[in-house]
Amino acid sequence: MTKRNCINWTLTVVIHLFIFGTANAFPIAIPGTEGLKVIVGGTNDVFATYQGNSAAFSNDLYLVQPGSDRFIFNNHGSAVGSTVNLGGFAIGTELLFRLHVNNTGYDYFTGDASLNPDQHFHARVQENWLPSTTLVSFEDLFNGPFNYNDLSFSFTNTVTTKPPTGGVPEPSTIFLLGIGLAGLGYRRKNRKIRIK
Repeated sequence: MTKRNCINWTLTVVIHLFIFGTANAFPIAIPGTEGLKVIVGGTNDVFATYQGNSAAFSNDLYLVQPGSDRFIFNNHGSAVGSTVNLGGFAIGTELLFRLHVNNTGYDYFTGDASLNPDQHFHARVQENWLPSTTLVSFEDLFNGPFNYNDLSFSFTNTVTTKPPTGGVPEPSTIFLLGIGLAGLGYRRKNRKIRIK
C-alpha cells in the first residue's frame, strides 16, 4: 500500500466514524439530576419523544397510571424521534415512569431510589435540556454501572420542581384589594381627626 493510499484509507475510516458515530449518538441527561421527578408544568398536553439508546437489553417504557400502565416506547422497536401525546394533566402532577427490562424482568422508576429493587436511582431527569423540554435517561442494570444510556426520551410541558399553586391574581382581584386598602386608610385618617 502506497503512502497516498494509506492516507486516503485513514481519512475514509475517520470520516465514516465521524458520520456514522454522530448519526447514532443520542442525548443523555447530565450527572447530578438522578432521582429528580417529572412534574407537569403547564396546561398543554405532554408530548414524549424517543431520543435513543445503546442498550443490549430490550426495555419497555410505561407511564404509571391507576389500573393499567400506559406503554410509550420500546428501546429497540421505536424509531428515534417517535412522539406520543400523553394528554393533559393538572399542573403540579408528578408523572411516574417505569422502565421494564424484558431480559431480566426488573422494573426501574423515575424519582425515589426506594422504588427500585436495588435501592439506587435509575433515571436522570434534566429540566430545560432544550427550551421547555425535559430529558429523561434510564439505566437498565441492577446495581449499575449507571451510565444512563439504556433509554432516553424527552417531554414538553414538564419541570422537575412543583410550580407555585397560588398563581398570579387577576386584575379585578388587585382592584378590589386596592379599594379595600384605600377605604381602610380613609377610615384611619377620619378616626385621627375626630380624636384631636
